[in-house]
Amino acid sequence: MADSPVSRGGFAAPSTPTLRTRRARWKDGRLLLGVLLVAVTALAGAKLLAAADDTTAIWAVKRDLPIGSTLTGEDLTTVNVRFTSDDAAKQYVAADADLTGLILTRPIGKGEFVPREAATTRSISERTELPLSITTGRLPSDTAVGDHVDVWVIPKDQPAQRLWTEVRVVQIDTVKGVAASSSRRQVLIALGTKDANRLGAALPLISTGETVLVRRGR
Repeated sequence: MADSPVSRGGFAAPSTPTLRTRRARWKDGRLLLGVLLVAVTALAGAKLLAAADDTTAIWAVKRDLPIGSTLTGEDLTTVNVRFTSDDAAKQYVAADADLTGLILTRPIGKGEFVPREAATTRSISERTELPLSITTGRLPSDTAVGDHVDVWVIPKDQPAQRLWTEVRVVQIDTVKGVAASSSRRQVLIALGTKDANRLGAALPLISTGETVLVRRGR
């Protein structure tokens, strides 16, 4: 076995392998720190790129449009908008929706985004809405917006008469009286042009009788 090197003072000189181990550990730590920095930088870059593309394409109008205007492709343009929340984005019409032929229910100015509530179909724009006050027990308890119902009336001392068939419920609220037995429901129904023409004969019957709603299948 070879003798260990000895210094002039009689003590053994530091071994070379120990120095190499310390240097290797120091280099390993520096390498790990570099890897972590690269990973953090890459993650931050990915987030910035994702944020840059976080926009929603919606419709806007090219010119001032008055209420009642029929939308055409020449009236519309798409814009990319970065909204602060999903609720804010849902207030406007996405660019993948077809607005051609829809009717404006309010004026829209040049460059304005198209709100969801500002455009409707011609049939809906021409409908008549009729409010009915109905005793709670004279309509299905779970009547909801969108249901189609037949409207009957029971005039005083007369047989029941059906006024309208398959009209749509567009709004429903509860109107409570002083006593629980006097609770009523306020129901708004949509009447087409034909149905609206029969209002003159129907209103006297409604005012003197009890209205009943019969729901069609959902």
